[in-house]
Amino acid sequence: MNPFSQHHAYNRTYKEGELTLGLHIPLENYQFDTPSMEKQVELAQLAEQLGFTSLWFRDVLLEDPNFGDPAVGQIYDMMIYLTYLAGKTKEIGLGTAATVLPLRHPLRVAKEIATIDQLFPGRLFLGISSGDRRADFAALGVSHPDRGEAFVEAYHDLQEVLYQDYPIIHSKRGNIRGANLVPKPAVRIPALITGYAQQEMKWFAEHGDGWMYYPRSPHDQEVTVKRWRSLVEEYHPGAFKPFSQPMHLDLAEDPNEIPRPIRLGYRIGRNYLIELLNSYKESGVNHLFFALFDSQRPAEEVIQELGEEVVPHFPSIQ
Repeated sequence: MNPFSQHHAYNRTYKEGELTLGLHIPLENYQFDTPSMEKQVELAQLAEQLGFTSLWFRDVLLEDPNFGDPAVGQIYDMMIYLTYLAGKTKEIGLGTAATVLPLRHPLRVAKEIATIDQLFPGRLFLGISSGDRRADFAALGVSHPDRGEAFVEAYHDLQEVLYQDYPIIHSKRGNIRGANLVPKPAVRIPALITGYAQQEMKWFAEHGDGWMYYPRSPHDQEVTVKRWRSLVEEYHPGAFKPFSQPMHLDLAEDPNEIPRPIRLGYRIGRNYLIELLNSYKESGVNHLFFALFDSQRPAEEVIQELGEEVVPHFPSIQ
């Protein structure tokens, strides 16, 4: 049984044995500079028209030059900007990659995502993580070494307050008794564990609705996905839990340019990209979203070519 049968974006994006494509916000080739955030609405609308099934947003508070990139995500607050683009598009899925649970109170997260889902039903993917930006932890006075424990507690509190009426909750972040979250989500929202979240694989195979992991070669990804899916089968026999990954892409103008590794992805021509994506599909990847940050070409040009020449090979499910 599909617990997300009423979630429109989920059913356009995820099906066992299939691969669909999305994009990482910002839709811009800013490399190691701060993104300008220009034309994001127009490019998000273009991506939707061309058949991409999702847009993904990062949860970053502070610019930290020591992190190795501008570490500002889309600059704007993730939830607010996601909601803004939701209002400018019609059906494309909107995902957090990922909501850092130890840095956000679970009741606030629940209120935000339930509100988003009521306003834009069936469009939100909730990627969740334990976080890795020490500057954000220090600024909020949250223990970085204890983030794994905080993640688990926040996850369980979030699930209870979203999907139970008048739950009884006693946790380090607060207590609820005789009160209820309103609104509740219009439909169940997929919770996709991102990375390992300081947990063992068996934990998120049991508790998560899917898994999102970092870019690796198709062979290495296949080994990891098979191990995870065997654990999913152990805890939830017969259940399908999708696997997603990002990939940095520098799409070459020559469609036959052979692949060359770059940071977290490839410089590659589109014909070889189609072959590569088929390899990821065979390895068990269900959704792959491109980050155009390291591209040498304008984002609009790349999105147009991908939409016309690559997305038709990996179309939305419905």
